Amino acid sequence: MAAQMLPARHHDLISIVIPTLNEASNLPQVLATIPAVASLEVIVVDGGSSDGTQAIATAWGARTVASLPGRAHQMNQGAALAKGSVLLFLHADTRLPHGFEPIIHQTLAQPEVVAGAFELAIDSSRRALRWVEWGVNLRSRHFCMPYGDQAIFIKADVFRRLGGFPDLPMMEDFELVRQLCKLGKIAIAPAQVLTSDRRWRSLGILRTTLVNQIVIAAYLLGVDPHTLARWYCHLGKP
Repeated sequence: MAAQMLPARHHDLISIVIPTLNEASNLPQVLATIPAVASLEVIVVDGGSSDGTQAIATAWGARTVASLPGRAHQMNQGAALAKGSVLLFLHADTRLPHGFEPIIHQTLAQPEVVAGAFELAIDSSRRALRWVEWGVNLRSRHFCMPYGDQAIFIKADVFRRLGGFPDLPMMEDFELVRQLCKLGKIAIAPAQVLTSDRRWRSLGILRTTLVNQIVIAAYLLGVDPHTLARWYCHLGKP
């Protein structure tokens, strides 16, 4: 997207931006992990839900904004309205850890750190998903490549400098992280978010993992993200 003017920042405020589309079954559990304190603001950017998602967000006390669908567009719209000096982009099926607020500030206070993310835990008892978690956390810590379901947080001025998420139908988090790596370090916070296992339930663990790696490789080889998005839809990704 084109760079947008962001409002004046409140130094200690964390703005949590949650893009949603028909997330009524997940959003209450996600919002329950966010304390209602003055040092946090929650902006739910809804892409046209028909299941009461917006009503749930409003009843909780979040600022609820209607948007065109598309995660990148929704997150950019929320960031443009945010007042915090830190932006936390939270998927609507991912729950934050207890005490996340000081963890975020401590992580971003490290030298040369411009952004961060959490370790990943998957809400399932399936043993094979422990290996998925291990792989994700290994990649994040040693290659500085967290993905969106790890709740990426970033200094607002850095986000503004980059012009926000690229306007892509998918891979927007992957590309943002690649750009962040050019500006400084991406730190992994010493705490876990808990994300839904619905992607792995949909296609199976092995197939989901293979599809994810193929899509990343195709993107790096220059395959158009719109083509990749059609592949995902064809494969029945949630």
